[in-house]
Amino acid sequence: MAWSLLIVDDHAAFRAGARALLEVDGFEVLGEAPDGESALEAARQLRPQVVLLDIQLPGMDGFEVADRLAAGADPPIVVLTSSRAAEAFRDRLRAASSVRGFIAKPELSGECLSALLA
Repeated sequence: MAWSLLIVDDHAAFRAGARALLEVDGFEVLGEAPDGESALEAARQLRPQVVLLDIQLPGMDGFEVADRLAAGADPPIVVLTSSRAAEAFRDRLRAASSVRGFIAKPELSGECLSALLA
């Protein structure tokens, strides 16, 4: 099954690299967003199954975006990412019921994302 995906990150180079990496592994990248507000709008318009969401964004952070997405009808699966290790967000990740999991940016791969989605 090809998962449809929205990539949210404030760095265009990361979005482009993640898109290329995940498309090779069979993901259908529907779009990209550079911040929380545009992520919410893109998710409403594109209806992705999965949102790959950076934690550190301008404006609202990824945790707030995830909570807002979860509050909508038929919410997408949210996987958080960061250039920092999971330990930096340990308590917030444990409390984030609206999040499926976390992948550190250096470890991002289609295989790793697929494992979280299984």
